[in-house]
Amino acid sequence: MRWLRLLSILLLVPLAACALNARPATSLDRPGGPYLLDSGDTLRIAVYGEADLSRSYVIDDTGAVAVPLAGPVGVRGLTTQLAAARIAAALAGGYIREPSVTVEVEQYRPFYIQGAVANGGQYPYVYGMTVRAAVSTAGGFSDTADRTRAVIHRRQGRQVVEALVDLDFPIYPSDAITVPERWF
Repeated sequence: MRWLRLLSILLLVPLAACALNARPATSLDRPGGPYLLDSGDTLRIAVYGEADLSRSYVIDDTGAVAVPLAGPVGVRGLTTQLAAARIAAALAGGYIREPSVTVEVEQYRPFYIQGAVANGGQYPYVYGMTVRAAVSTAGGFSDTADRTRAVIHRRQGRQVVEALVDLDFPIYPSDAITVPERWF
């Protein structure tokens, strides 16, 4: 009988150590590297010497921007530098000789937040946001909110990944954040 107690204690000690780990595990890719463009982003495209072409463009559902004299140019999954090179190449194949193009993100696509927050909904993304900043943008926690973690749904490739994260986890545009309620 004594060995049974000892065995149970040896099995419970590792489980207790797992309970002390305050950071939830996640399988989401952490934001890093250059920002990649996608549908819904608004770009400021400037073509040197061509004032009529220099303006804001929205990336459509196909991942392209419709640039006059170049037609639709696919930019989904590209950085702003690669998008500028692709647009310049499309313009060079048309009516402009040696175009100089710059691209910058004017407005990121939104993120979504729901659950135990004051005002769930769609909000504009600001580069470098965390879950904590997203909750603040949505008016803060409700009275019944779990104030230590959230669930993020993020598209990675062709699938949507769900992960439980802490409040300092960085978010991306298009993330769907759910703040759970706490259980007393």
